[in-house]
Amino acid sequence: MKNLFLVLTSILLSAGAYAQNQINGKITDVKGNPLIGVNVVEKHSYQGTISNANGEFSINILPSGDQTLVFSFIGYETKEQKASKNMQVVLEPNVVVTSEVVVSAIRAGKNDPVAYSEISKEELQKKNYGQDLPFLLDQMPSVVTNSDAGAGVGYTNLRIRGTDMTRINVTVNGIPLNDAESQGVFWVNMPDFAASVDKIQVQRGIGTSTNGAASFGASINLNTLNSASKAGAFVDNSYGSFGTIKNSVAASTGLLKNNMAFDVRLSRIKSDGFIDRGSSDLKSYYFSGGYYGENTTIKFINFSGTEQTYQAWNGVPKVKLENDQAGMEKLISHDGWTDEEAENLFKSDARTFNRYLYDNQTDNYQQDHYQLHLTHEVNEQFNLTAALHYTYGRGYYESFKYDRKYSDYDVGFDYIVLQPNDTITRSDLIQQKWLDNHFYGATFAANYQNNNIHLIVGGGYNEYDGDHYGKVTWWETNNGIPENHEWYRNNGLKKDFNIYAKLNYILSDAFSIYGDIQYRNVRFDMSGLHDDFADLTQSYNFNFVNPKFGINYQINDSHRLFASFATTQREPTRSDFRDAPVDKKPDPEQLFDYELGYSFTSNHAFFNLNAYYMNYKDQLVLTGQINDVGAPMMENVPESYRAGIELSGGVMILSNLNWTGNVSLSTNKINNFTEYVDNWDTWGQEVKNLGKTDIAFSPDVTAASQFNYMPAKGFTVSLISKYVSDQYIDNTSNEERKLDAWFVNDLLFNYDFTINSLGDVTFGVKVNNLFNEKYESNAWVYRYYYGGEHNVLDGYYPQAGTNFMVRLALKF
Repeated sequence: MKNLFLVLTSILLSAGAYAQNQINGKITDVKGNPLIGVNVVEKHSYQGTISNANGEFSINILPSGDQTLVFSFIGYETKEQKASKNMQVVLEPNVVVTSEVVVSAIRAGKNDPVAYSEISKEELQKKNYGQDLPFLLDQMPSVVTNSDAGAGVGYTNLRIRGTDMTRINVTVNGIPLNDAESQGVFWVNMPDFAASVDKIQVQRGIGTSTNGAASFGASINLNTLNSASKAGAFVDNSYGSFGTIKNSVAASTGLLKNNMAFDVRLSRIKSDGFIDRGSSDLKSYYFSGGYYGENTTIKFINFSGTEQTYQAWNGVPKVKLENDQAGMEKLISHDGWTDEEAENLFKSDARTFNRYLYDNQTDNYQQDHYQLHLTHEVNEQFNLTAALHYTYGRGYYESFKYDRKYSDYDVGFDYIVLQPNDTITRSDLIQQKWLDNHFYGATFAANYQNNNIHLIVGGGYNEYDGDHYGKVTWWETNNGIPENHEWYRNNGLKKDFNIYAKLNYILSDAFSIYGDIQYRNVRFDMSGLHDDFADLTQSYNFNFVNPKFGINYQINDSHRLFASFATTQREPTRSDFRDAPVDKKPDPEQLFDYELGYSFTSNHAFFNLNAYYMNYKDQLVLTGQINDVGAPMMENVPESYRAGIELSGGVMILSNLNWTGNVSLSTNKINNFTEYVDNWDTWGQEVKNLGKTDIAFSPDVTAASQFNYMPAKGFTVSLISKYVSDQYIDNTSNEERKLDAWFVNDLLFNYDFTINSLGDVTFGVKVNNLFNEKYESNAWVYRYYYGGEHNVLDGYYPQAGTNFMVRLALKF
């Protein structure tokens, strides 16, 4: 593996000595001013470059056949032009595009001292075979993805620099997406959302100030605001392994005579999943309509996702993966498995095992989003944006429960008398746990820019009102219990206000300084009873001030240096407050982030180097400690840190062969970790200080690589690789509790061609996990002592072996 990385790095550092058939040109606006940073891509081979400070570009393409270059730039019409030796390209303003104005308030700019990566609509479409959005970001630096059902459809997730989704800020068009209570993002509620996305920017580290949840390691900004300037339609169908099928259709009116434009998309994705019964049935739509005046734009966006996903949440016990018969017998005894579950454990395939057997052990949820955006250009230097938003989410997950006590469900009695000497206190039952929530608010930003100053003042106010409740829909033995008996209900009310100011001041042609300060106020109130009848009534109020500072040094057109320092604070989640004892409520976490970066860009290669040190104060982690009713809880650890180096880049190796890739090297530590392990013999806990340990789910090495080979016009073959080193599944650094490293390769065939009477056609085949790597990408563990022995309950999440998807798409 080390040799592989050395080879890839040497390729990266080469300067494209094999370039052939060079095409040169210059790009200007209608007034003749050079345009800097224009994307230049050959239409069929996807070879690309960007224009330099003089608007000039140089690209190497296949020497034979008619070649067409596509020029795209924010605020201008995309233009296609036949390639020639010395090209003069003029781009016209696009009156429909408003996205850059809206999202620039929270998105990092080219002079901001922030480590970030971007992926365009074209790149997303090329990869979008129906997998959830985290898997489309898998090639970005420091990203690790996982899938409960093993095939990238259904419940999926990602981590960036080891940071999980509850600590990653996500926005859609500047509107917060993170759930207010858990602070996580559930991508399953947004099936095929990538089909409506124009660009994604991922900032690593704290990044720039944003709306919503704290960016505590990374932020993801999704932009869907661009409308097509011309009318068109797009039909996209994929089919493949595990009965996976995706159907998507989209249409755009383009800009109409009344300055209106409309876009719509409908999608359906179904999959049986790699894991037994790990099925998904996902539906979604996207609609946007807008008025585009000379100085004012008003745009309405509505998107929705509906999902039914069979639960594959428990994973596969390690004793099953290792075919440990004695271990499985002990697991059945200690964890109270039924005879039916035990039979399933022994007879199922180890890599596809799912403990759940009930036919309707499903998660069911729908989430509707509404956004209204207003943009007004006061003059060439000053513009204003504002947005209103509302999200309505509701749904439940249903579970079959064996042999449950009546007293646990507040039915008014503890037992049922069947005969004078025969009473029962327990029954099998079916329960549903429900969420019904409303999230609404407003955001704003004022953007001023002249030759030396770029000033943004913005903020937002959001409210969340969510009900949690449970009901029992069926009892094996009933005694007059009402249908859909409700046994608990509680409410969470959260108010979040923030305001920020960002200043980028250009001192000279080379130097600029960046300052950013945010004030955030969070109030969180909980009331009602939890499912164990614990009273959740409590209130919290937090005030956070988060400063950021940086410097940018543009050495010349090709070389850039930056350095920055930022700090942010994060409130605990609902479950952190809910599960903690009254006398030991968690404190907010704080992060101090130091970043140092270098970038090199030429017409044939680019290279980025970023070093970081993220120092945490009072980070909340699982230690094994339990609360007063025996539930695990998060605990503040005083000192912990993440430090690393991220390298990324790309090079044109030959005129029809290019490579992009990245590697991240890191160390992630808790300075003084104390573990707590339950003792079932004493009903207490064993406590041990372990000193410095590794932070869970934080691999020391992640790497991604993509070779693109264009043997003929319109035909691309891509080898896509991902490496993730060993990672521990708890914070003890114990070799018995870790995920082994994996190295997975995908092969993508893509053929684009045009049928004059029909439109542009894309035919593709994607082979995932080409070499059938057997690996697990996620896990959980619970430890305990019983009978004087150390034992574990755990679950690992195997990912699918070799599988494929076939795609046929038509754009007309």
